[in-house]
Amino acid sequence: MPRQQLSLKARALKYLSTREHSRLELARKLSRYAEEGDDVEALLDFLEKNNWLSQERFAESLVHRRAGRYGNARVLAELQQHGVNGEAFDELKSELKESETARARDVWRRKFGRVPRDAEERSKQMRFLMQRGFSQSAVRAALKGGDDEDDL
Repeated sequence: MPRQQLSLKARALKYLSTREHSRLELARKLSRYAEEGDDVEALLDFLEKNNWLSQERFAESLVHRRAGRYGNARVLAELQQHGVNGEAFDELKSELKESETARARDVWRRKFGRVPRDAEERSKQMRFLMQRGFSQSAVRAALKGGDDEDDL
C-alpha cells in the first residue's frame, strides 16, 4: 500500500516541530513538494500570522546553537544566509560582540588549554580560532590564556 502524501501545511508543521526554521529555509524545503496550484508564500504568511513561523525565534535559536562554538563573523554570516536582517539582526550583532572574547576564550580553553610555547603553536591556535569566525582582538585576548578577572 503506497504511503499517503503529506499536504504542504502538514509538511511545514512537521519541519517546524523539530526545530525553528527561517522563512527562506522553509520556503526552499516546501517548494520541492509544491504541486500545481499550491501557494507556498500564502502558507508561509499563514504560519507567520499564527506565530508558528518566527524569524526572531529562528535567529535566537541559531545564535544559541552556534555562539558557543563559533565567532561573530561565522554566526552573523549564517544569519544573513537564512535571510535574517533588519533591526533583529543589529540587536543580535551587538549582543554577540559583547560576549565574543569570553566565547573565544572558552573555545580556546576546551581545544588547547595552555598558552602556546612557540610561534608555530601560536599560529596553529590563531588559525583555529580565526577559522571559527572570531575577530583578531578576541583571538589575541584568548591566546593570553587568562580569565577576564585576571586582566584587571
